[in-house]
Amino acid sequence: MTEAAMDIGLQAAAHIPATSGGAYPARDGNRVVPLVDGEPAFRRICEAVEAARHSVWVTVAFLSHDFEMPDGRGSLFEVLDRAAARGVEVRALFWRVNDETRRVEGATFSGSADQRAMLGERASPVRMRWDRAQKGYCQHQKSWVIDAGRPGEVAFVGGINLGRDYVVAPGHRIVDGEPHVHDVYVEIEGPSAADVAHNFVQRWNEASDRDQPDGVWACAADDDLAFPERAAPPAGPSRVQIQRTVRAGLYADGRSCVGGAAHDIAAGELAIAEQYRLAIAAARRSIYIENQTVFDPDVLAALGGALERGVEVVALTPAEAYGELRAARQRPEGRSLFDQLAALGRHERFALVGVAGADAEGRRHNVYVHAKVMLVDDAWMTIGSCNIARRSFFGDIEINASVWDPAAVRALRRQLLAEHLDIDTGDMDDRAALALYRRTAAENRARRDAGRGDWQGLAFTLDPATYGE
Repeated sequence: MTEAAMDIGLQAAAHIPATSGGAYPARDGNRVVPLVDGEPAFRRICEAVEAARHSVWVTVAFLSHDFEMPDGRGSLFEVLDRAAARGVEVRALFWRVNDETRRVEGATFSGSADQRAMLGERASPVRMRWDRAQKGYCQHQKSWVIDAGRPGEVAFVGGINLGRDYVVAPGHRIVDGEPHVHDVYVEIEGPSAADVAHNFVQRWNEASDRDQPDGVWACAADDDLAFPERAAPPAGPSRVQIQRTVRAGLYADGRSCVGGAAHDIAAGELAIAEQYRLAIAAARRSIYIENQTVFDPDVLAALGGALERGVEVVALTPAEAYGELRAARQRPEGRSLFDQLAALGRHERFALVGVAGADAEGRRHNVYVHAKVMLVDDAWMTIGSCNIARRSFFGDIEINASVWDPAAVRALRRQLLAEHLDIDTGDMDDRAALALYRRTAAENRARRDAGRGDWQGLAFTLDPATYGE
């Protein structure tokens, strides 16, 4: 792409402002590649790990005992151990649960005695640290950094957990009733990859249990990393800002990122919540959301304002609300959020949508939507680990990448809608594409209610007034 074309693209997205309260600036010159669904995402990540020459750094929130990478590459530890055996410096940060989060310990690699025994049996050379979140919150980031600070540096940010039901192909063809999860990562090459590396260094150096006997593996308590000294050279046309949720007081080291102004991390960081509000308020044409939950009151109110301005809005979420949301519906303070959602449903330009894959007999099975994606005006997008919820905006530790690049945003919109509708919307503008999405999902809902499996794609409408009942 020529420099003039890049400038035109950035001008088309200029009405959507970047955040000012985060540690990292918006940086030009990045190459971004969204990776839709776990099988292609983990395949690409494994390729990058296998090509690594110097380092592989990974942050892990959830890890299932039966997780395996695609194409017979084996478990996470087999992939990482092979890289370390080649002389690559491999480091992994794992979330360690607290008493308040003990209920999910079975889905994490919290460094239990059995898990550490497994590491000993394989004599894993991977350097590991365990990191808790405050109280009942989660170290929810999912990121990879390959060859940090070296030629070929690349980073990955997203929401895909290391679970068997995440390693599925686009299209969600169901076999033997197996559960499927829909999710998204983004690959970043260029200056903003250094910010993902900076985040890892900060978390590694201040991991909560680094001084505990069972809080490290294959490294000493003082095995700290140096912060990045320079950003990578330009690699593409996209402006990217790495944004985080970090609770106040979590990290003591507040040194600035490469080329950025000093940021007082002790005060916390709420850049993702700020960016959502800014982007929705700036929307002129369309908002497309994929998220595990859409229950932040400020976001719901802002979406109502966008609909009043004539913006097309489609929100893809799990067809069946998860348990905590269903329980919240029964409480007065939670009920108000569902009332806000129901109010959105009274707008003709709004659709709440789920997706369901088909098995060999044509029976439909709901696909769990775990993605954390928003596209605005075919000009800007965010991809990351952060749900649209107070917990994620203000409690859990999160990381997202916001991208200003109309060509990349249109390409992702086309890719996602092709999966969900089995229709190529490449020749449509964003408003026409979302209007088609609403119509097609409504027609599929009618087929579902009639017991028919002959849908157009995967998407079907949900009733905002009864969602979560």
